[in-house]
Amino acid sequence: MTAVTPPQGSPISVAGLKALNAATRSWRLPIIFAIFAVISVVLFVFLKREGTSTFSFATPGDVVKLPSWSVSAGPAGIVVAIIAVLATIASFVLVSQGRTVPRWLGAVFALVLLFGFISWSVVGGTIPIAGLLAAALALSVPLIFGAMGGVLSERVGVVNVAIEGQLLGGAFSSALIATITHSVVAGLVAAAVAGMVVSLILAAFSIKYLVDQVIVGIVLNVLVSGVTGFFYTSLMANNTAAFNLPPTLPTLPIPGLSAIPVIGPVLFKQTLIVYLMYIAVAAVYYTLFHTRWGLRVRSVGEHPKAADTVGINVNRTRLWTVVLAGAIAGFGGAYFTIGGVGGFVKDMTSGLGYIALAAVIFGRWDPIRATLAALLFGFANALQSVLSLLNAPIPSEFLKMLPYLVTIFAVAGLVGQSRGPAASGKPYIK
Repeated sequence: MTAVTPPQGSPISVAGLKALNAATRSWRLPIIFAIFAVISVVLFVFLKREGTSTFSFATPGDVVKLPSWSVSAGPAGIVVAIIAVLATIASFVLVSQGRTVPRWLGAVFALVLLFGFISWSVVGGTIPIAGLLAAALALSVPLIFGAMGGVLSERVGVVNVAIEGQLLGGAFSSALIATITHSVVAGLVAAAVAGMVVSLILAAFSIKYLVDQVIVGIVLNVLVSGVTGFFYTSLMANNTAAFNLPPTLPTLPIPGLSAIPVIGPVLFKQTLIVYLMYIAVAAVYYTLFHTRWGLRVRSVGEHPKAADTVGINVNRTRLWTVVLAGAIAGFGGAYFTIGGVGGFVKDMTSGLGYIALAAVIFGRWDPIRATLAALLFGFANALQSVLSLLNAPIPSEFLKMLPYLVTIFAVAGLVGQSRGPAASGKPYIK
């Protein structure tokens, strides 16, 4: 929080101003810094590991192969712990002076700790950076599609707890229709339609019949889980070749860009659905903040009565925006099947729809920030998988918890209290 200065002519005294500034200070970040600084000191100083950790940046298709980088884990850990302590002290000093902790300091703090943690974990081994980043992106794709659907829904005033159902319905429909038609295009269309159907039910009950949006979303998630589970057991499991053996999307490397070291294979050697994800993020951001339609959507989500007075049909705008959001989320569900493993498995989304909703909140209902939040979860998930393969000296149960701990920490610790669209979750009665 920034320091408060009184306007000219204000009768506020110096003592009152100091009290007001003290009340507006936020000690959340310094406390978080302190917790992680203590953890870094314990791990990297008292439990330090001797040996060399290697970071590999090259991939087989690189035109220019970057050399690997080896670091001595013991001295590197001590340096990381010192930097963490100094950053913590700086954050406490800044907040005590009524100033904000700059974002670059938080970014440096996080990157340094991440480097120290990986170096400490993979002593004697090699961690493939390009492979880690590629896995992080792959695990983030359905989350990003779900988050885009969540941002659109909440911006127009409807809480979209049904992202899980939209993803699961999209995964099931894409696998079934793509298998029957032998067409990945038909599977992608079916996934979007499935997401639209779930959203249409959500919109009908929450907008027309004024049912609590959170309750409707949870019920829809359970309903979709039950319906897809039933048809999987009774139809797909008994005849996999006819109903659950869809074709998968081929990899489409972009000439030139895919040969860039490290980031080339990660970003530009992907399937069609990943490239469509890039377009979806850019389209949602642009239409929300740079078009007349986006202005109408945001006005309906912030002040529906004012939007109604200038001739905007509030409930119709909400209905079609929620349906569009469901199509985007359902499209992301296809990534679980024709975009990846192929066959559908019962409840294969594993609660990722709720993580996508957390990414919406962590991203403060902004498409770009929500995308970054989804990438953070994907990276945490990929990191725990890589560390498990490298036999890191961390209990496997804790590694499996890591992505969810990161999500809880990000939403509760970093975001704290935040204000979404003012009319989100509130039905509008004309």
